[in-house]
Amino acid sequence: MSETYLEVLRPGINTTIQDEGRYHLYHIGITVSGAMDQSKFKISNALVNNNPNEGAIEFAYQGPCLKLVNGNINIAITGDINFKILRKNLAEEEGKCFKNYFLEDGDQIDIVSTKKSVFGYFAVQGGFKTDKIWNSFSINTKAKVGPNNGEKFSLGQKIYINKSKIEKFSQKEVDYKFLNEKIVRVIKGTNYKYFSTNALNTFFSEEYKVSNLSDRMGMRLEGPKLENITNTNIKSEGLVKGVIQVPADGKPIIMFSDHGTIGGYPKIAVVISADYDKVAQLPPGSKIKFKEVSLINAENYFKDHINNIEKYIREIK
Repeated sequence: MSETYLEVLRPGINTTIQDEGRYHLYHIGITVSGAMDQSKFKISNALVNNNPNEGAIEFAYQGPCLKLVNGNINIAITGDINFKILRKNLAEEEGKCFKNYFLEDGDQIDIVSTKKSVFGYFAVQGGFKTDKIWNSFSINTKAKVGPNNGEKFSLGQKIYINKSKIEKFSQKEVDYKFLNEKIVRVIKGTNYKYFSTNALNTFFSEEYKVSNLSDRMGMRLEGPKLENITNTNIKSEGLVKGVIQVPADGKPIIMFSDHGTIGGYPKIAVVISADYDKVAQLPPGSKIKFKEVSLINAENYFKDHINNIEKYIREIK
């Protein structure tokens, strides 16, 4: 029997496979990577009956155009996305996010663009036929780590699928609510006291704008310069996802999923885990304000965040 695969007719922008990420490898210089928006990633898998950590395709701004060859599949797309399905009989359907679809041999799915966000997710029932590297499907293109030789997908590639035939298809959908909240909650960073009182007041009172210099490694912000009264360079030390570094120019950088494992810029704050998905989805030009919270509150907010994801998954019907 011929294998089932998706032919890449247009690769889109930074189209890769991601999962929850790879952990416990910082000591050898391997960062976590993983889906930039874990909530949308997990919901995409739930819509097609996958386990929550099955690898899914992640894309940014413009997604891929894919043609199914052999078999039939159950798919779902999550995010704030424009997409359409081109059936082999030439019929065209406008796609709806947070809903699953049945594709047959010869059908195409054209993920045209994101709307007011950056990342989207494309899950297939049974997952993609690829090997885990260091216990993860995630691709880090900067470090060339992960399946597909650590590269994003390219024109003409074949993305093979584990499950070649869906015996029984049932339509599923979830009513996902997008929140338009520009407040980003943070805890103090390890070098918080390196900054002047005026700089700290500025950091928490002024708006910052997301610049065009943003990718899976980090997000540069535009706004008031933050005065460092101690040292703009420190001995390199460990970084975590969401940490906010301030280089010599005084403009904050939020580190993202493919960040380096060490860095030598002072760290003023860390975005709490509950707000990371929201920050990752902010397109250039978005404005944000930072709000300090305690560590115990950050932990409680994260519990609420996880409960909210699980609530959406339970509501799928």
